[in-house]
Amino acid sequence: MKIYFESLGCDKNLADSEQMLGILRDNSFEITNDELEADVAVVNTCCFINDAKEESIMTALRLANLKENGNLKVLVLCGCLAQRYQKEIFEEIPEVDAVIGTTAYEEIVKVINAALEGNRCLEIKELGYLPEDENDRMITTTGFTSYLKIAEGCDKHCTYCIIPSLRGKYKSVPMERLITQAKYLAANGTKELILVAQETTLYGKDLYGRKELPKLLSELSKIENIHWIRILYCYPEEIDDELIEEIKNNSKVVHYLDIPIQHANDKILKRMGRRTSRQDLVNIIEKLRGEIPDIILRTTLITGFPGEEEEEFDDLLDFVYDMSFDRLGVFTYSCEEDTPAARFDNQVDEEIKQERKDCVMEMQQDIAFDKASEMIGKKLEVIIEGYMAEGDVYVARSYMDAPDIDGIVFVKADKMIVSGSFVNVKVVGSEGYDLLAEILY
Repeated sequence: MKIYFESLGCDKNLADSEQMLGILRDNSFEITNDELEADVAVVNTCCFINDAKEESIMTALRLANLKENGNLKVLVLCGCLAQRYQKEIFEEIPEVDAVIGTTAYEEIVKVINAALEGNRCLEIKELGYLPEDENDRMITTTGFTSYLKIAEGCDKHCTYCIIPSLRGKYKSVPMERLITQAKYLAANGTKELILVAQETTLYGKDLYGRKELPKLLSELSKIENIHWIRILYCYPEEIDDELIEEIKNNSKVVHYLDIPIQHANDKILKRMGRRTSRQDLVNIIEKLRGEIPDIILRTTLITGFPGEEEEEFDDLLDFVYDMSFDRLGVFTYSCEEDTPAARFDNQVDEEIKQERKDCVMEMQQDIAFDKASEMIGKKLEVIIEGYMAEGDVYVARSYMDAPDIDGIVFVKADKMIVSGSFVNVKVVGSEGYDLLAEILY
């Protein structure tokens, strides 16, 4: 049987998708990239915000059409949208044969086999359950960069977020399982390991009684062939001295932190259910930059949260200007049903949300462009990701850029370089967010 698999949403979803693909491959299913020749289609869905929900639904409908006008026999939805709207999916999209919840993906073979026999399946497990990962993942990224999901769920309960109701309480993956998985990835070509979770900084607290991200970083750095370790999704209030010291002193941990702060006005932060104040954020940012001068800080913000008036938005703008983040992304507030924020008064018009988002991004663009131009003349280590014949340049990333979300480095070289290689370059120019460089021999 040929399986077409589409993974939507975040890199945490991608890690789950690779686990499912590994299970399918090890059970003699053939994976195809052509949906027109597939017998079975699986969509790992997302519904974190409204745009993601719409993308998941449109993907399901597109594939559902192949059951009427193509070769497709079975359509399976899994992931967050499937968990959230399990009953509605069967009612609204009758072509869907099976729905698998977020903690039940290890049952994918059983579900597909049942659906092939004509049975409609709903496979949901309790949210506290952590699927096993006995099968080897099927790596779908470049191969030399892989995501390692170190925990599931979240305990923070921000007022705008549905993740706890879809993924359950925070549950760390046992360290020995992570080490085994990382060794497998390294043996199969991974050189950059990117740690992800709803919150990475709290890793281990539920299992070991204390935060163990520093220890995990130390153990992962011992794995041969792992060259870079990158950390995403660090809640600012959980960044402590022990973690800072590990990042500072561990040569394999890149000096890059993704710290989603969402806002900087105290009133809005409180309404969001966040556990930091503006001054707390200033303190941790200044400490990180003081201890690790070359650290790259990325954050994400939400504009148009209920109750955000001009005064609160101006406060956010001032903060963005003062903190001068190296990397920054902005979402407009998405009003999600069954969240406390959906019931708040003073909801903001969509047009205003978008105007404020554009305003922040215009300011950040100037900051980012200036920072890029300041890199001219500096030397960097980069990982080669491919070659662009059109410009006769190699496409690369430095430690300053996470894949798919940050900038790239275009490298000129007069010899062939194999993708996945680490090389030293000198920055000779900048174009917007991106850098131009020449290889150093």
